[in-house]
Amino acid sequence: MCGKIYSKSFVSSLTKELDEEVKLWRNSDLKELKYPYLLVDVVYIKVREENKVLSKACHIAIGINEKGSREIIGFDISDGENEYSRSDFFEYLKQRGLSCVKMLILDAHKGLVKAIKETSINVTWQRCQVHFLRNILSKAPKKNTEEFREDIKSLFKIQDIKLARKVKDEIFKKYENEKKYQNSLNVLDEGFEDAFSYLGNDIIHKRLRTTNCLERLNEEIRRREKVIRIFPNVDSAIRLISSPSAFGDQSSLISMRIGQHHLNYTLECDNNYCTR
Repeated sequence: MCGKIYSKSFVSSLTKELDEEVKLWRNSDLKELKYPYLLVDVVYIKVREENKVLSKACHIAIGINEKGSREIIGFDISDGENEYSRSDFFEYLKQRGLSCVKMLILDAHKGLVKAIKETSINVTWQRCQVHFLRNILSKAPKKNTEEFREDIKSLFKIQDIKLARKVKDEIFKKYENEKKYQNSLNVLDEGFEDAFSYLGNDIIHKRLRTTNCLERLNEEIRRREKVIRIFPNVDSAIRLISSPSAFGDQSSLISMRIGQHHLNYTLECDNNYCTR
């Protein structure tokens, strides 16, 4: 490496030291910290296990603290993304002391709603609007639908829940007799309230509506995965992927900060319930 030769024992000692540091970070105490908003996403990687190449789900959590800063607070790898792995990930965060979460911001992955209901008390789910908008538009024909697409995009720019509901109803009336839009309208109707949950919050900030800030972090994971291609085992995946979270400059991985004036309130915790 870099023209130098290192002994196996030296590399092994470095690996053990790194493993301990990563373990300390992944199990660090969250009791003294408050994260009213939690963003969660999943990235898939390939890991070799028992002479097979398997797909594993990397669960990542970013918390927004009381000062408005975003911080990577959780990382775990599971066999797949289902209600069990999701529940395990949320339980892992709670066991470390995470509480007083007011809102979870994430996409509508399989098993998500069930996991939230099983592990979270009085927590609102904000469905990622970017992914939801893509889902709606993907159900519409690509040709001669420019006006419909612009109407849907305009809906997602609204910052008032009453106005958003009114505009949604107007869109349904406008296109209810056009068969080619029915699939898109059904998707919109089914997920509308979850996608606009953030507007019912005491403190409205448009950046709470998506998981876009996780994209930079996901890109970093993909960059590291590209070098390995297939991780030899789960431990090596945790070691390599967790290292930027544990030791790197998180400001370069998380692109945005919410101003203090948007989060100028006090949280009081009582048995995982939060009041303002």
